[in-house]
Amino acid sequence: MPLVFRTLLFGFVTLLAVVLIIDDIAEVEEETANNGHSKKTSLQRLIPKPHRQAAAHVDPTALTRSSKGMNRLSPSYNNTAKLSSNNWTFNKTLSNLIRQTHHPPRLSQHIHTRGSAASSIITVFPLFHRKNILRFLDPERDISILKGTLKPGDIIHYVFDRHSTTNISENLYRLLPTVSPMKNQHHRRCAIVGNSGILLNSSCGPEIDSHDFVIRCNLAPVEEYYRDVGWRTNLVTMNPSVVQRAFQDLVSEEWRDRFLQRLQSLSGSVLWIPAFMAKGGEERVEWALRLILLHTVDVRTAFPSLRLLHAVRGYWLTNNVHIKRPTTGLLMYTMATRFCEEIHLYGFWPFPLDPHGKPVKYHYYDTLKYEYTSSSSPHTMPLEFRTLSTLHRQGALRLHTGACDVARREKELQSK
Repeated sequence: MPLVFRTLLFGFVTLLAVVLIIDDIAEVEEETANNGHSKKTSLQRLIPKPHRQAAAHVDPTALTRSSKGMNRLSPSYNNTAKLSSNNWTFNKTLSNLIRQTHHPPRLSQHIHTRGSAASSIITVFPLFHRKNILRFLDPERDISILKGTLKPGDIIHYVFDRHSTTNISENLYRLLPTVSPMKNQHHRRCAIVGNSGILLNSSCGPEIDSHDFVIRCNLAPVEEYYRDVGWRTNLVTMNPSVVQRAFQDLVSEEWRDRFLQRLQSLSGSVLWIPAFMAKGGEERVEWALRLILLHTVDVRTAFPSLRLLHAVRGYWLTNNVHIKRPTTGLLMYTMATRFCEEIHLYGFWPFPLDPHGKPVKYHYYDTLKYEYTSSSSPHTMPLEFRTLSTLHRQGALRLHTGACDVARREKELQSK
């Protein structure tokens, strides 16, 4: 190879490397800036204009103040504690707009809603348009791949690793639903239960179980914690990693029995398995499917569409919420807007301390420790929490972060 050509080639490769490094630095700086300004941007975009002046009195930096011995993104306790107050009122107007199918209001349209004291005017933003959600995904369809769309042996590219593939096994094909498990479903009150340690000693179990439809995440245990998390389960997710982390990769008969008992306890619930997200979980998925078929476990399996995660992320990015990869909780909330009128969230708390400064476990059921704001994490949990908090303040959803009022709930049930 001529010297001149080698010199030119070396120069080109060097220039390309420099460009890539600069691009990476710019991306990191942009993400940092987004994290720093996400609260202000989200509030401006999500809070109706007539209410922005009132919202301005809430300290937008409260969630990022530093404190000795405390996570950098721990919230201002007094500010966050307001989320659990009894003053929350369900905003049915916004809920109907989320679920509305035909002719949603124009962006400039104002909707009159009646508050507890006087009428107020709420500007309708794209976030609250069900039609806007449907531009990105149809939860009823995307909640699962259907049997008619695939056959055994078909090659699937993983969502997060397009260069890696897997094949549709006979067992997976047998368990694909023929129709969407959420087809034609509509529920008045739904609960989505996250796994934060904030649920411990909350006594929220009976309140959670009182909902018409209950969604749980990652096959979290309920039997030992039912007073705080409840029993009822209508849909539960199961990442393949759960088999390894919570059931020791089924290495012994004891662990296989534990896993089987947990599956059998679902009793007809939807078991939502993201089998095609990333390479490495296919063997664990197959183990679970074999057990379900061998023991005729009464569950309705569902396997999310290949476009679901990117569609949900695209929806939130369009609304200026700069998440990396949506958590299971945010995925479930986004889909639940399709078939739930009033949505309540429990166990959503991505901070190491509670509103009173007491330590909070990452999961209510194990000793796993996790850095919520780690740059290596695929999720942006504090940002998601701030977004959900904004929707809570608008009445579009209810975010429960404190102990439940058991006496009040019993009175409500007795009066029905």
